[in-house]
Amino acid sequence: MTPMHLGQTSTLPTSPEEAVLDYVPNPRAGTIYLVRFTQPEFTSLCPVTGQPDFAHLVIDYAPAETIVESKSLKLFLGSFRNHAAFHEDCTVGIGERLFREMHPQWLRIGGYWYPRGGMPIDVFWQSGAAPAGLWLPDQGVAPYRGRG
Repeated sequence: MTPMHLGQTSTLPTSPEEAVLDYVPNPRAGTIYLVRFTQPEFTSLCPVTGQPDFAHLVIDYAPAETIVESKSLKLFLGSFRNHAAFHEDCTVGIGERLFREMHPQWLRIGGYWYPRGGMPIDVFWQSGAAPAGLWLPDQGVAPYRGRG
């Protein structure tokens, strides 16, 4: 499990499929705890118009044997910048890939998408029920209210 990105110069992958996520041993394996990553400036492209879409992502997970290395996660999320996909596909795809590769005890992702065409779209996915005893704070992203 030697990380590919940690301590190395890395370039932004051209697509999510090209991106390599690094995982390292969980230093607290056997302990139930929550890890949260917040990406308030996530971008992708609308697959129909090619216009940019913006979201505030919150990824929460309860690690098992491994944790995701943060630099590789930043590069993975950045690889969506020129990726054309609907909000649902981006949000759920990120959650499913992390869950499939990392094998955490539990994972959830909230995609809070900013409006285009007057309608915000929020997308939520989780791997199942949270483990007993896991502290789950609110994701802290207010519903979109516009200027009102």
